[in-house]
Amino acid sequence: MLAMEQSSGKPVRHLLNEAGLNYTISALLPLLVSFLVGMIFSMIAGKGYGETDAYKYCAYLVPQLCFAGAALLFFYRNRNEMRPREVYAPCHWKYFLLAVALAAGLFSLSWVNSAFISLLEKLGYRQPASTLPNVGGWYLLPAVLVIALLPAIFEETIFRGIQIRCMRRSGWGTAPIVLLTGALFALFHGNPQQTIYQFACGVCYALLAVRSGSILPTMGAHFLNNAVILALASAGYEDLPPAVRPYFYAAMGALLLGVLVYLIFFDKSGNRKGKLREGKKYFFAAGVGILACAAEWIATLVQGIV
Repeated sequence: MLAMEQSSGKPVRHLLNEAGLNYTISALLPLLVSFLVGMIFSMIAGKGYGETDAYKYCAYLVPQLCFAGAALLFFYRNRNEMRPREVYAPCHWKYFLLAVALAAGLFSLSWVNSAFISLLEKLGYRQPASTLPNVGGWYLLPAVLVIALLPAIFEETIFRGIQIRCMRRSGWGTAPIVLLTGALFALFHGNPQQTIYQFACGVCYALLAVRSGSILPTMGAHFLNNAVILALASAGYEDLPPAVRPYFYAAMGALLLGVLVYLIFFDKSGNRKGKLREGKKYFFAAGVGILACAAEWIATLVQGIV
């Protein structure tokens, strides 16, 4: 079990302020730096800069560098209360197997995502053009590094590492932590068409992180999810053949259900009942970041409809 009091003598709720501030920094810093990068590219490459591979790589790389900076700032400010080794703690090998199964099972939700996109399209929403750079041939390697590996490290450090660890140290219950961090993860990406899928991923990863007591398994699941999508795009596969699709989704759905049943009903590691203790402290510090992410989500939705 995680300690309920910190060695420095500070009240545990102090970490809620720090976690909320970390979320705000992680939300605002990429927006600011990406805006500056966009201005630089527009001056160099002109109006069509958004279609260049160089810009697309930067668009994926900049947020990860910002997350790394936000994580370093958090660990520096709270070096007496929380050390990185708590976040990257070792765990039982079974959780890595569960992470692989979880990554595979989550692909079964592609049909849910497609159904949600169809609903948005009925409202007049048009999907934006793909933001992926060229991933064909050897270009797949840098894409895997920037779009799969770095997000698996730094997004997991922020969302399933710092956020969840602070919430647990502050006495929050398992269910509120899992649902809230899943929602914040989906909102953070500001992508209406993938909101449901990202929420599901966020909830599943959060549950796995709580049960394992580490983000190492979720880093593996996150990497596999992104890497497989990139590999399929590199091979030219946007979707499975219609004849195979129902059986694949059924098999992966059964796998996902089995993992969730085990993690919810059989594995009680790290389980705790409780509400959002001192929740106002967290939301006050995270409020600006949450509002910024919500504004981006709404702006993207409106832009797709107008």
